[in-house]
Amino acid sequence: MNPGLSTRVSGGTATVTISNPAKRNAMTAAMWRAVPELVARLAEDRSVRVLVLTGEGNTFCAGADIGSLRESGDENRGLAQAAEEALAAFPKPSLAAVRGYCVGGGSQLAAACDLRFAEEGALFGITPAKLGIVYPAASTRRLVRLVGPATAKYLLFSGELIDCARALRSGLVDEVLPEGELDKRVADFSAVLASRSQLTQAAAKEFADGPADAERDAYWEEQARGSGDTAEGVAAFLERRAPRFEWTV
Repeated sequence: MNPGLSTRVSGGTATVTISNPAKRNAMTAAMWRAVPELVARLAEDRSVRVLVLTGEGNTFCAGADIGSLRESGDENRGLAQAAEEALAAFPKPSLAAVRGYCVGGGSQLAAACDLRFAEEGALFGITPAKLGIVYPAASTRRLVRLVGPATAKYLLFSGELIDCARALRSGLVDEVLPEGELDKRVADFSAVLASRSQLTQAAAKEFADGPADAERDAYWEEQARGSGDTAEGVAAFLERRAPRFEWTV
């Protein structure tokens, strides 16, 4: 099987699977290049309300294909950062479902998602110090926002791997599931996300991830007034039924 990214859409959830099993799902240059276009297409698809990123088999992603780094290191590091930023900018909820190794570029992609659920036994690491690479400034700042300066420095200075327990304590992971339960939990939680107001989610994501911006604050207030989602949510609550939210990204 050729390395690549596969996509399946079901019930409002787009599942993107990293597939390069011969190399623990390491990302080739072609795979990095494919991410921004794929994410943009899913963002435009109104049937997609949630994005789940995972790896084939028992590994999430062991990072970049080191052979491709040797061929063109600077170019491929730029590709990785472009993929990360495209994933971070996805306007709907995103969730990384992690098994096994989530290392280097794999951690970079997982950190770009809004949430991370992991199966017990998963290992996380950010390894540029082993290769003499300067980790991108934006990626470093994103990591610091997730885990704080001390844990970010521990990971970046040492390149050591940490287990699920420490990842959960530090905020790198949001939930840890027993072996065999990750898929069901991710499917159930994705269904919950898909049922909620996209207006609420999109505004919350922008407020949480971006700097204060009075113009954008006013934009979201205008969207809230004109969307009808609030009236529908209140009516559904009073009528004890599931809401039918209509605002879409």
